[in-house]
Amino acid sequence: MFENLNEKLERSFKLLKGQGKITEINVAETLKEVRRALLDADVNFKIAKSFTENVRKKALGMDVLNAVKPSQLMVKIVHDELAELMGGKFIDINLKGNPSVILIAGLQGSGKTTFSGKLAKMLKSKKGRHPLLVACDVYRPAAIEQLKVLGEQIGVPVFTEDGSKNPVKIALEAIRQAKLQGNDVVIIDTAGRLAIDQEMMNEISAVKDAVKPHEILFVVDSMTGQDAVNTAKEFNDRLDFDGVVLTKLDGDTRGGAALSIRSVVDKPIKFVGTGEKLDALDNFHPERMADRILGMGDIVSLVEKAQEQFDEEESRRLQQKLAKNQFSFTDFLKQIQQIKKMGNLKDLAGMIPGMGKALKDVEIEDDAFKHIEAIIYSMTVAEREDPSLLNGSRRKRIADGSGTNIQEVNRLIKQFAETRKMMKIVSQGKNLNRMMGNAGPKR
Repeated sequence: MFENLNEKLERSFKLLKGQGKITEINVAETLKEVRRALLDADVNFKIAKSFTENVRKKALGMDVLNAVKPSQLMVKIVHDELAELMGGKFIDINLKGNPSVILIAGLQGSGKTTFSGKLAKMLKSKKGRHPLLVACDVYRPAAIEQLKVLGEQIGVPVFTEDGSKNPVKIALEAIRQAKLQGNDVVIIDTAGRLAIDQEMMNEISAVKDAVKPHEILFVVDSMTGQDAVNTAKEFNDRLDFDGVVLTKLDGDTRGGAALSIRSVVDKPIKFVGTGEKLDALDNFHPERMADRILGMGDIVSLVEKAQEQFDEEESRRLQQKLAKNQFSFTDFLKQIQQIKKMGNLKDLAGMIPGMGKALKDVEIEDDAFKHIEAIIYSMTVAEREDPSLLNGSRRKRIADGSGTNIQEVNRLIKQFAETRKMMKIVSQGKNLNRMMGNAGPKR
């Protein structure tokens, strides 16, 4: 995400390289390129102009330390302004009330129904909630069926009323059912349209007035750029929503919606959709997004994603196996499966500082581990636990069973042996450091 914007901003900062100090002239040249980069990303012209003016004032008002290069200072100022432009700080969803009622609004095709499923899964798995999904799109039967399928996939009940064309009645009955069933969150998926019209606005306003939601979220397709921002303003004027959800941020998006929408509607971005999978939903952190836009990675989010998948007990068990050189193909397979649960592989790699740029033109498919998994699954339990058993005939059988060839099997076994050796060294190094720390002088 934001690859083009990152590339153009980097190019603008290069104008300050080799400069001994910040001046009116070199700042003006740099910010001219920054403004052009923002406009190319479909950022509103007034916002781009205001942004660069704020950066100019801060840059010229600062004394540059000898240890800080002008280009480094400019990156820092632009980073802070980008974070501020997108809201400054993380604002979580409001889950007050029992049940908490969340109303989902947006145009048709923006991803409301999918987001509703993703949100239900997130609240269930990460916050221990018991959500109820409500199908209030009475005009599109496919939306109701889609919500039912999503609910079944994530183990969340879906409330529907066959034949009813009254979304207010459906929503009120769903809340009543939620109280009886012990559902502490009600997520209401409403109808969308191809364009804003008075009938749609009247209908969703009526639902809002009837259910008095604790949270109204406006879902917008980030790939629609500046149009998304204009739509958000019209919805906000009518609904006064609480937060924005940007979907399809993993696609070929220029980033204008993410950078402009906060300034236009004065409402925080709360969630971003980063893929098609049901766990591809992230809380929106303005500072972390600014890091990613400027190619600095996002280590904090990467660590959080890892912590969600790797439990401490499993890590301790793995540490012991590494120290004894007992790390097996079974363990390797578990690690692969946990990494896959963390999300899109290229997106994850982009969270590592410098990797986003390195992988700009590299395609990393979601099924990148497919052949490795097929090879390991074609091994017997004994072979997975003891790779020394893998002689020539066994390797041939594994290649045939996995639909690969002997060269791929040999390559994986060799890479596994080298990885295991390296992991043992690292593990022993950690243990050695711990022992040395414990052996220090006692006070």
